[in-house]
Formats: sequence, structure tokens, C-alpha cells
Amino acid sequence: MSEILIMLGGGLAAGVLGGFLGLGGGIILMPLLRFGVGMTPAQAAGTCVLAVFFTTLGGSYRHFRLGNVRFRPAVPVIVAGALAAIAASLTFHHLAARGYWLDLGIGIVFSLIAIRMLSEGVFDLIRRPPRVEKHDGIHGPLATKLGIGAVAGALPGLLGIGTGGILVPAFTFLLKTPIKVAIGVSLACFCLNAMISSSFKLAQGYIDLQAALPVCLATLVGANIGALLNGRFSQSTIKLVFGIAFSCIALKFIGHAWRGMM
Repeated sequence: MSEILIMLGGGLAAGVLGGFLGLGGGIILMPLLRFGVGMTPAQAAGTCVLAVFFTTLGGSYRHFRLGNVRFRPAVPVIVAGALAAIAASLTFHHLAARGYWLDLGIGIVFSLIAIRMLSEGVFDLIRRPPRVEKHDGIHGPLATKLGIGAVAGALPGLLGIGTGGILVPAFTFLLKTPIKVAIGVSLACFCLNAMISSSFKLAQGYIDLQAALPVCLATLVGANIGALLNGRFSQSTIKLVFGIAFSCIALKFIGHAWRGMM
């Protein structure tokens, strides 16, 4: 009973964070499944990416209703992400045999997300954010969009985690996209990648459906709540708090990977 409550609480928190900041929620779910529930790296990756699919599904739908999703200019990102997710998922089975590589990869990605959140949180606190141009497009060369999509599809296929921590700043800084649109499109793009990745991992036997059910239901509810909260509260303090937390989580994953390689 206590394990179910932990998964429901973790799923709800992951969903709220995903809908609020445009993340998939894997940065909460992965350590919860890996260390809280005690799953193997491969099982945690498979179960996490299925839950992340529901997070992005709920969040992208809510952002679509809010008018923050632009599909047509994001088509290259979506297509490249889907192809990369397929290719990466096909190699996941070989990587799963060496769980410490999964822990190391996740630790590195979490470190990058933590650095991003800490730097943005500090920047937002010490000065006003730059004024956003009044447009709602996604501007940038085709090659940039394809590159962003490839990274966004490869990581969930290989590691079972979301890439909102990479997609949102990529849309914002490389494709000159307003932040709310960047969050909405990020969730929509990753929704397809997560669906592909979770389908492969389900067929490969790396998803614990009994654990996934309460997590997925909670993330779906939380994602809608987070999307509604987006834009109503300052994100700087939240980014700082989560940045510190993710730094600690990243070190834990890297520590496990190091012990596995020794």
C-alpha cells in the first residue's frame, strides 16, 4: 500500500512539473522507480518512459487548448525525433545488459538539466528576463530543427527519460520561440517520441505494468494541473529548488554507475 502511495505521489509531482515547465517528468520518476521502488535500470527506464508519455499527452493537450502548440513549423523536429526514437529503441536491449551505462547516461543528462535550471533561476532572480518578440512562430533552419529532433528522440529511446530540459531551451534560443509556445511544442514533440519508445520497451519486456498503472494515472492528472499553473507563478524559485535537487540525484546516478563499473 505504501509503495502505491509513493508511486501516486511521485507521478502527480512529475506530471505537475512536466506541465508547468515543459518537462517530461522523468527527472522525478526515474530516481523514484530506480531507488524508491528498487527497479533495475532497464525496468526503471521502460516504466518511466511509459509514464512520461502520459505526462506529455496530458500536458500537450492542455497547452493545445491554451493555444501554445504550433504543429506545422515543428514537423521536421517531430519527424526526426520519431526516427531517432525508433533507432535508439532498437539498441536499448543491448545497453540494458549493462545497467551501469544507463545510470551513467541518466546522471549526465540530469546534470545538464540541473545546470540549466540553476543558471536560469539565478538569472531570473538577478535581472528581468529579456523582452520576447511578439510572434508565435518557430524560426530556424531545417538542419537545426532536424538536429534538435534527433537528440529529442534518441534520449528516450536509449535512456527512457524525457528531453524537455533540452527541448525547451533549444526552441527558445535556437529557434527563437516564445517560452509558452516552446513549452507546448516541446511536450507535443516528445509525446510521439515517448509513445514510440514505450511501445518498443513494452515489447522488449522492460515495463512493469503493475507499477506503471498508478504512476501513469497520476502523471496524466498532474500534467493538466501543471499546464494550468504555467504562467501564473514565477518559475525562478522553482527552477532553483529543482536544480539543486537534480544535482543531488545526478550525483547519485553517477555514483551507482561508478560502483557498477568498478
